[in-house]
Amino acid sequence: GVAAALVLVGLSACAVLQHPTFGKLPEGARMAAIQASPNYRDGAFQNAITTPTSTDGTPFAVAVVRGLFEPRLPTIRPATALPAVKTDLRSLPADQDTVVWLGHSSYYVQLGGRRILVDPVLSGNAAPFPGMVKAFDGTTIYTVADMPEIDYLLITHDHYDHLDHPTIRALVPKTRWAVAGLGIGAHLEHWGFPADRIREGDWFDAFRIDPELAVHVLPARHYSGRTFRRNQALWVGFALEANGRRLFFGGDSGFGPHLAEIASRFDGFDLAVLDAGQYNARWANIHMNPEEAAQAAEILGAKALLPAHVGRFALARHAWDEPFDRVLAASRGRTYRLLTPRIGEPVRLGSKQQFDAWWKPLGDPDPR
Repeated sequence: GVAAALVLVGLSACAVLQHPTFGKLPEGARMAAIQASPNYRDGAFQNAITTPTSTDGTPFAVAVVRGLFEPRLPTIRPATALPAVKTDLRSLPADQDTVVWLGHSSYYVQLGGRRILVDPVLSGNAAPFPGMVKAFDGTTIYTVADMPEIDYLLITHDHYDHLDHPTIRALVPKTRWAVAGLGIGAHLEHWGFPADRIREGDWFDAFRIDPELAVHVLPARHYSGRTFRRNQALWVGFALEANGRRLFFGGDSGFGPHLAEIASRFDGFDLAVLDAGQYNARWANIHMNPEEAAQAAEILGAKALLPAHVGRFALARHAWDEPFDRVLAASRGRTYRLLTPRIGEPVRLGSKQQFDAWWKPLGDPDPR
């Protein structure tokens, strides 16, 4: 009875895990490249410094499950639809270097005449099953059909809120190249991306597929995995250099010495896009809070900061708008400009655009 039931549950779980959304583990030549990496030891990728995913000794999976049953603030999700702006991305002038926030950690970028997508999650949830981790109302305004032809797809790591199976499947026919950390290519190829259009890099590798654009693969402080097997694909950030400009997309990352190391290799950034939301004291090593993001932007020599990992999904227990308020306060008197566009509102690089505190109730003055 019990044994038979357990076998049935096990077989059902195995069947579920065969669904393509869970991706694929690297093998063959891809696995050989991973094993040659200095960042892959004892059967898994490692952070540059010791980084327990849980800060209180609780296994991370247990902490996440426990969090699902804890009382949640009523403000963890917005009470009304967020005020997004649906810009026609196809009509943006190709010679205008632009960044458009698509919500959470997804970005459409034009740089040096190239069109780039960073961690696009264009479906309505950030989890393997429908109905889980649903996007806030008003934030899923873009679909793959709204995207122009894409030159570069950049993936920082394989968590569901950064690497979305239906989005990638739909992007394959309109994307020239994919660039990601070691191991991510196994997922992409499993979902239909041709292997000869995938470039995987280790920390501090660089790709110049087009002479006009350099893509640098850079360290982050995080972890990876779409199932129970963790850290078989590398988590990364990216620097993009083109047209005399330099942008940094940090991916998911805790605060750490890798920021100063990156700063030492680049002469500042015109824009830094940094993890500033979904923080919790229990996993303080693997995500930055807003104050750490503000400090990181200064370490990196950024002229402007765009806060990421905010405004679309509730993965932590804080109020949905708390990261915006805290990063605004932490940015006062800093050496960079804080940029707070609405989802879909273009940030024109090199301009002096001002953005209001759109997340505040109507009638609140802009606190800047």
